[in-house]
Amino acid sequence: MPLKDVTVIINIKKPSALTGLGTPLILAQKTGAPSFKIYGDIDGVKADFAESTDTYKAARVAFKQGDTSTAKVAIATYDGTEITAAQTLAKYYNEDWYFVSLATGTVADYIAISDVVEGEGFKLAAHTVDSIEDLTTLSVKKYDRTFVMMHDKLNQYPHLALIGGHGSKPVGSITYKFKKLIGVDPAPYDATTLLAIHALNGFAYVAKNGNYQTSEGTLLSGEYIDVIHGKDWVKVNMEQAISTLFVNNDKISFDDVGIPQIEGEARTILEIGAQQGIIALDEAELPLYTLTAKRRSQTNAADRVERHYKGLSFSFELAGAIHETTVNGEMVY
Repeated sequence: MPLKDVTVIINIKKPSALTGLGTPLILAQKTGAPSFKIYGDIDGVKADFAESTDTYKAARVAFKQGDTSTAKVAIATYDGTEITAAQTLAKYYNEDWYFVSLATGTVADYIAISDVVEGEGFKLAAHTVDSIEDLTTLSVKKYDRTFVMMHDKLNQYPHLALIGGHGSKPVGSITYKFKKLIGVDPAPYDATTLLAIHALNGFAYVAKNGNYQTSEGTLLSGEYIDVIHGKDWVKVNMEQAISTLFVNNDKISFDDVGIPQIEGEARTILEIGAQQGIIALDEAELPLYTLTAKRRSQTNAADRVERHYKGLSFSFELAGAIHETTVNGEMVY
């Protein structure tokens, strides 16, 4: 019997409490058996990791991002000999976190972590490197679920500043470009270097137009972070809503009374997705999505025998974000 009764599959088609999905996970090397713990503040982290450790410093960056800082940070440990970071990640993959980073590691370690995330097809990995060579090595992988920042000061953890300060905002409400990072100095990259970074689908934290800001917000595949974040939000919340419907009712009948109940839960999630900015609105401010539910008479008899309803489908237009603009004007004498 399956351990999950509701599966939502979303394919991104490009034209020619609700789960927040924002908690950072830090993978930390530490002697002893693997462990997983969620911390509500930096003092809690300090009780388990000395202030001199990379783990403490990384968590402090995530927690120190001002009013929008994450409310919690997860830390999972591995000993680095019998258990690797990737093995610990796999062990705790279904715990409460969304963005995973290493407290410290090599490019090979980053690849091992991102391979796990890519294989799971859910959640995101975040890394920072300090050279074009390392970024190139990672970029070749074209990961759909990894973003890489380039910065000249790795010990400032700009990727953790980004997800710690902005990852817990309502999914769909932000793009990851133009973001200010507290405690992170802008990298001294010129326009040529920045173009090279962007060509590899990485991004940086720089001074631009008088402001310190992230220069982009892309994954190594070239897709935008907020697109995949929004896709995951719709998937997990729709699964959760429909599962709760099943649990809270003695029976959802396989007929034209029961089917609309499932349809209603799906519609609610899509409506909230539009309110949060995941789904685009038309000129009348109506959400641009379609939702179709086959009636009982349209379903397969064999599916009815198996009690497996497969008739619900939906599509929506991404709201996306504006990252550049051109303004035309004229002067008249």
